[in-house]
Parts: sequence; C-alpha cells; structure tokens
Amino acid sequence: MELVGRPTDVDALRRAVARAPVTLVTGPRQAGKSTLARQVIASSPSAFFDLEDYRDLGRLAEPMLALRDTGETIVIDEAQHKPDLFPTLRVLVDENRRPGRFVILGSASPDLVGLGSESLAGHVTFVELSGFRLGDVGTDRLDTLWLRGGLPESFLAPSEADSNHWRDNYISTFLERDLAGLGFGFPATTMRRFWTMLAHYHGQRWNGTEIARSIDVSESTVRRYIDALTDALVVRQLPPWFANIKKRQVKAPKVYIRDSGLLHRLLGIGGMLELERHPKLGAGWEGMVIEQLLNRYPRGYPSYWGTHGGAELDLRLEAEGKVFGFEIKRTEMPSTSKSMHIAVADLNLDHLVVVHAGRHRFPLAERITAIGAAELLTAEDPLGDL
Repeated sequence: MELVGRPTDVDALRRAVARAPVTLVTGPRQAGKSTLARQVIASSPSAFFDLEDYRDLGRLAEPMLALRDTGETIVIDEAQHKPDLFPTLRVLVDENRRPGRFVILGSASPDLVGLGSESLAGHVTFVELSGFRLGDVGTDRLDTLWLRGGLPESFLAPSEADSNHWRDNYISTFLERDLAGLGFGFPATTMRRFWTMLAHYHGQRWNGTEIARSIDVSESTVRRYIDALTDALVVRQLPPWFANIKKRQVKAPKVYIRDSGLLHRLLGIGGMLELERHPKLGAGWEGMVIEQLLNRYPRGYPSYWGTHGGAELDLRLEAEGKVFGFEIKRTEMPSTSKSMHIAVADLNLDHLVVVHAGRHRFPLAERITAIGAAELLTAEDPLGDL
C-alpha cells in the first residue's frame, strides 16, 4: 500500500509529547492513530499496549507495576476499553510529571475514552486525528479525497470497488461491534436506519421530531443516537452562533457525517459520476470542506449562523486573530448573494470567503473574496492577507 506522509499531524503529536506528561490522541476507528504514534515514538524508548489484545490486557493486570516509570514513552491503544485505568495514570503522573510519559489513543471523545472524569487538568494535551488532509495527498487528488473520504484504507484502496467494499465493511463493523464496545447497546439494524437517514439530513438543521417519527422511536431516543455517533467521532453537530441582533436566529445544530466517503456509501454512491448527479452533491462538498478546514484550524470555535428570515452562513471560524465567515459552493463561478452581505454586517466579520471548486482567487465585494478549495486547504497562509 502507498505510504502517505502526514507531516502536520506528526508535528502536532511531537510537540504535544514534548510538553505534557499525557497526550490523548482521539479519532475515528482506522484513522491511523496507531501508525502515527509508532512513527513519532519509534526513535525513543517505548512500550505499546493494545487494549483490544487479550495478551496486553493480561500485562496490565497489575497496572502500577506494568506502567511504572522506566524512562519509556508508554502508548496505550484503544484506551476506551479500560476506563478504570485512568485513576492509576493520575497517580503515576503525580509521582513524575516528565513530558512524554503516556500517549493514549482512543476512538471516541475524551469523555468516553475516560479522561473526561479524571483530574488530569494541566497534565494532558489533546490531539485529534481525522482522515488524510488534502495537503497530505496533494491537490490533484481532491476529488478522490472527496469521493472516498480520508480514512487511509479507503483512500488508498487499489480500485473504486475495493474502496466501496472496505467502507461497507467499516459501517457494518462499526454498528455491530464498535458502538457496543463504547458502551452503547443500540440495535445494529435500528442504528443503520438512523445513520442512513442522518446521511440524507447531512448539512441540514437537526430535526429530532421528524427523524423520530420516521423510524418510529421517541425524540429522546434519537437524541441518544446522534449523541452516540457524535461521541464516536463519525458525526459532527455544528452549533449555531448567536449574534447580538434583534432578528430571530436558528437554535438547532447542523448535522454532518464527518467522513465524506462514509457519507457516500450510506447514500449508496459508488463512483464520481453518481456523486456528480446526486441531490446531496452540494451538501457533501460543503461537509468535506468544513472538515478539512476544521482540521486546519482546530481551535477556531466553529459554528454556523442562520436566521428565520433566510440569512445564513455555512461556517463562522476564528483564525489568524480574526473572525472569518465561509460560504462553500460546488461551482467554479461563485458570486455574492444578499445573505452574504447580511452575514458580514450582522456578524461583524473581518472577511467572508466563498470557497469554490475552481483554482483562482478574486475579490467579489468589499470584505468578500472567492478562494478555490485547493488553495484554501493547502496554501501556507491563505487567510493572511485578508
């Protein structure tokens, strides 16, 4: 299989390990967390524990002994399977707070992995690993990244059919095994119906009442379903932004399937021609660009904005010390709209970027610029001169 470098993620993990005794790396299953950890830690003394391997679980029968400080970096993979380990880590870290003691890998949010409830504040650095970034694979493979998603084995599969088959198996395994491993005892058949329905709501505002009625469960049940998929890092709930204005603003989050390749298989899309003809084309493109942007600006406090009068903004993000708005369009000829001008004024944006599928950058209006997705997602400082 082709080897794809991930320099941004390698650098992020190296910096995290160098400054904190515990580094938590989260990301969906098969995102490449183990490979990244081995790449970063390989040059220093280390020990690896995989908590899906019964032999490693046996080695941790006496964790105070197995994890004592011998100068190594200890990597614990799939840590969500043993949350009772974290009180031990807290004791060990309190005894010696040297940087790089533990690297914890988990396929869920920090709360589900186990760190959320433990008093390790000040000792933990967080790194989130999603799929490949566009900068990892090259701008000439943007459409492939969009179609197949960023999970390495899907993106690097030798054929479209192989990629589709891998993602179908991923979805089945996730629903039948992985969710239960995270402590969610939902029926796999019901969750498949729900996840598939959610794919058809991709890029839309959450409407729990409508979805609950469609699959004949209560609204509180579908709320538990979507929160479970969010905690498992396969769904994103993008919160609304509330501006200090008199207009009635939308309060429900927007929902996205985080990996575009999984979205396409849930929608039954098997190739680029089907994708280009599908009614979710624009929403799918929007979701992919948003995920790539949030990988690039992970501390940007992302949100979207909308009013009941119809004005909206796909993404509000804080970056480079400024507040940016992003409207994402699957077109090579972007233009301005009344909604964009309202967003610039009502949200007091420093600048609004219209992200498009073409290659060129050009001004559209005062404080509104069109930038191609490839440039925005890979250039060294695409927002620096705005």
